[in-house]
Order: sequence, then structure tokens, then C-alpha cells
Amino acid sequence: MEKIITVLLTVMMAGSARNIPYVPAVLHPPVPEEARLNLEDVRLLEETDQGPEVTPGLFEGDLALTDELYNYWRVGIRWDVMPQRMWPNGTVPYVISPLYDIPDYVTIYKAITILNSMTCVRFVPWNGKDKDYLIIWPVKQPKGCWSYLGRYGGPQIVSLQPPDTKGPNCLGGEGRSIHELMHALGIFHEHSRADRDQYINVKFENIIPEYRSNFNKQSLENTTYNFEYDYNSIMHYGQYFFSKTKGQPTIIPKKQNVKLGQRKALSKTDCLKINDLYGCLNKSVYQNRKYHILCDILGY
Repeated sequence: MEKIITVLLTVMMAGSARNIPYVPAVLHPPVPEEARLNLEDVRLLEETDQGPEVTPGLFEGDLALTDELYNYWRVGIRWDVMPQRMWPNGTVPYVISPLYDIPDYVTIYKAITILNSMTCVRFVPWNGKDKDYLIIWPVKQPKGCWSYLGRYGGPQIVSLQPPDTKGPNCLGGEGRSIHELMHALGIFHEHSRADRDQYINVKFENIIPEYRSNFNKQSLENTTYNFEYDYNSIMHYGQYFFSKTKGQPTIIPKKQNVKLGQRKALSKTDCLKINDLYGCLNKSVYQNRKYHILCDILGY
């Protein structure tokens, strides 16, 4: 069975190499003017061993975002503001780079399969013709795990750094792949919700000064929340993200005995949020019940 799977994946990887546009080793994804940093600031993240979601040095660590989108950044909640950022019919064409080793390819494919199984969103192999699609690629610079927010238009990168001698990076499991793919669907980080102060304390004094803007909360004018704050969300920052000193927390939960964020699986709320966002819960009574049950049973 393992040999059959290997052969199938080898064929899939070979097929995915067709018609892929050239992807340079060094990219310059957009960063809002307010959050733009110099090279020395970005190098500081690598030196302090912050992790693959932080080291890209983009907005909130792993988000490529234009100034236009920054002004209405919660596209994951309000499609009426920027409906063009939503994937039409909940269909997301994708291609996985042939540069990944087979085990890493399997990890990425598992993340896609999980999202396809738990939601009505459909990630489908790119047919070589669709204008808008994801290119899942091991970008060398900025290295790490990062994505655009929502549908950007044209071929758009989801960067997933493969394992190296220092560690698993983005592919130690399917969790980080799911995290970045959720950004591509239009989901933002949980810690920036406008109501977050009811649930967490942000310790700005412990944050690397150049990165304090990554902990700003957003205006209610651009956000609505159909679900309660989720400490366990795969989209929540960890307790020590962007800490200037190892061991000093940057976020402290107000609720006792909870862990902030995880990169293992979709939480129940993550699952419901995607289904709500893409109208999966409104298609019929049956569909509503189906996805609530799936999220309740399979949610982490």
C-alpha cells in the first residue's frame, strides 16, 4: 500500500509541475506601510529563534497585506467590504511545488484533505487555466510560513518552509499548513479581535519594540463575531510570540488553565468559522446540521 501511495504522489507531483509560472527564490510580498520593517529588524527575529510563523517579518509575522487590505483587514468576517477577496463558489485551485519531498507533500495534502472534509470549501488541483490559484511553495526568502489574506488575484503564494537540520519548520505536521491555508481563505489571527481585551492581556513591555503593532486590535467597524473568542484556535498567537526575552510571555489569558493557540488541528470554532464564512451553514437545514456535527466531532 505504501508503494502504491508513493507512486500516486510521484505522478501527482510530476503533474503539478506543468505550467507553473516561474517562482524566484527571493520574493517581496506586500507589507502595510505602518508595519514595514528594515532588514535588520527582520534578522533580529531569526537570531532570537522566534519560529517559522514569525521569521518572515511580514504583517503579524506571516501575512502579505497591501495598504488597501490593511484598511479593511478583516475580510474574513465582512465580505461586504471587499467581496473580491472571497474565493468564488468556495473553490480554491491549488498546485503544490514539485520541490517538496514526498513526506512533505503528504503533509500538505493532508491539510488540504482535512479542510475539504470538514467544510464545504473545495481545494481542487489547478487545471492550468484558472487565473486565480494558490502556489504552495518552499520560498527561500522570506523563509518560513506565510500567506496572502483571502484571494489576492492571479497566482498567489502560500509559503511553507520544509524541514531542515534545525527542525521541522512549517511541515512537522499538517497544523501550520492549515493555518496558512486559512489565511488564504480570508481568516485572520484570533488575538487581534476587537473584543480580545475581555479574554487576554497583551504585555507590550515584553514585545520586541519594532513588532508591537502586530498586537494591535482592530476596529469594530470592520469586524463582527458570530462565535466566542477561541483560546484554542489554530489561528491564535502563542503565549511567547515576538517576545524580546525568552520565557517572557507577550500574551496572558484571563481564563485560568488554558493554553493559547495550537498548531495541530482545526478547533471546533475554526471549523464553524470557515463554514459560516463561505455560507456552508446557510445552504439547507441538512447542510447546517451536517457541518455542525462534523465540527463538533472532528474539531480539536
